[in-house]
Amino acid sequence: MKSSIAAWVSTAVVALAFGSAHAEEAVRVTYAGSMGVVMDQGLGPAFAKANHVQYQGQGEGAYGMARLLASKKLVADVFFSITPGPMAILKRAGLIDEAIPVASTSMVIAYNPKSRYASQLAASQAAGAQPWWQVLAQPGLRFGRTDAKIDPQGQNIIFTMMLAERYYQQPGLAKKLLGDTENPQEVFAEGGLLTRLEAGQVDASSGYESAVKSAGLPYIPLPDAINLSNPAYAKDWYNTVSFSIRNPAGELKSLTPQPLVFYVAILKNAPNPEEAKKFAEFALSPQGQTIFKQRGYGQPKGETLR
Repeated sequence: MKSSIAAWVSTAVVALAFGSAHAEEAVRVTYAGSMGVVMDQGLGPAFAKANHVQYQGQGEGAYGMARLLASKKLVADVFFSITPGPMAILKRAGLIDEAIPVASTSMVIAYNPKSRYASQLAASQAAGAQPWWQVLAQPGLRFGRTDAKIDPQGQNIIFTMMLAERYYQQPGLAKKLLGDTENPQEVFAEGGLLTRLEAGQVDASSGYESAVKSAGLPYIPLPDAINLSNPAYAKDWYNTVSFSIRNPAGELKSLTPQPLVFYVAILKNAPNPEEAKKFAEFALSPQGQTIFKQRGYGQPKGETLR
């Protein structure tokens, strides 16, 4: 919570320093942490310029952000999530009526181009080469992922590895690559995971293709059967894997995959509902969709959540 509030405050200070807008003329946008580049370097500045308002953005693991908003420890105008789960939290809290698909992505394995394993990972897609999952299993390779308790990406890499275990017929692969569901040696905050990868603190990491492309990092694309991108696989294949984890309330919950679709919702307690509506419409407009595409995002998929 402190970091979220600090982010709003720091943005407000910048606004005052430049004399650009009063607080009531700002639009506050919260989003899944992996969307930082497209929001803060793409949609946010473009919307601010076109509408002569101040953009204030804050990213965090989507479940963690949804809980902050639902508890009203953080107040914003708009929320962007990946997968329906975080939006369901806001729906139960009475803060949204609907969430509209705005983009999509897939799970990939990102890697540091300077890692001593980079050449092996780069070659892993070639016929006859050592497959990516064997490279990741090598002793000494440092793999990073996010916290499954608060972040959909942290859940999705577990689902991806469980599906890979079945797809490649490698029993025990998920455990071998990830260790325990909650593994502090691998788990990092979503907003800092790719930064750690770029800095060389990990050799490879989970990632959304959209965020990894936005960061300009090399990555290994994965088949639709394991990358969670294709709703056509959801019922008969993706949903054949599941795992349980304790939520922040200490309750044991069983989780199943959800296709990787991004949603936008206008919050009912938005301080600036007019700009909130405009921002959501901008994200769905041809200009907004072009920005998503330029940053590596796919087209929206699926239906509006109500």
